[in-house]
Amino acid sequence: MATQALTIDGLLDALPNDKRQVMVDLLQTLRVNLPQGFEEAISYGMISFVVPKSLYPAGYHCKPELPLPFISIAAQKNIYALYHMGIYAEPSLLNWFLAEWPKHSDKKLDMGKSCIRFKKPEHIPFELIGLLAQKMTPQAWIATYESAFVKK
Repeated sequence: MATQALTIDGLLDALPNDKRQVMVDLLQTLRVNLPQGFEEAISYGMISFVVPKSLYPAGYHCKPELPLPFISIAAQKNIYALYHMGIYAEPSLLNWFLAEWPKHSDKKLDMGKSCIRFKKPEHIPFELIGLLAQKMTPQAWIATYESAFVKK
C-alpha cells in the first residue's frame, strides 16, 4: 500500500487493522531472527532491514547515499511481500529455501527473483521466514553483494 510514512510506526499506522497485524507479526519475526548488525529502516516505502552505513559506508550502488538493503516487507494491494536480497544473490540460499518450503507450507510457492508473495495471512510460514532470516549476517551479505561486482 502506497504511503508517505517516514517511520515504521507511521507506515504501520497507515495500514488497515487486519494488514497491520500481519505486518507487525512479520516485523517481529525478523526482529527476533535476524543476526545482529542489521538496522531497521524505511526503504523504498517498505519496512526494511539494511546494512547501516557505519558497517558498509559505500552504501547501495544504485543510490550510494542509502544503506545497503537486505530484507523488506510490504502489505500491497492483494498480497504481502517479503523481499530477500540474499535469496536473489546466493544460489545456495535459494536452493535451501526451495527445499525447505514444502516442509513448512502446502501452498504453491509464489516467488520472483527476490520477492516471496503471500495472498493470505494464514499462508505465511512464519517459522520458515525466521529460519531464512537467520541464514545471513550483515558481513556475509556484504561479501555476497561485493562478489557480484568482481570481474571474472
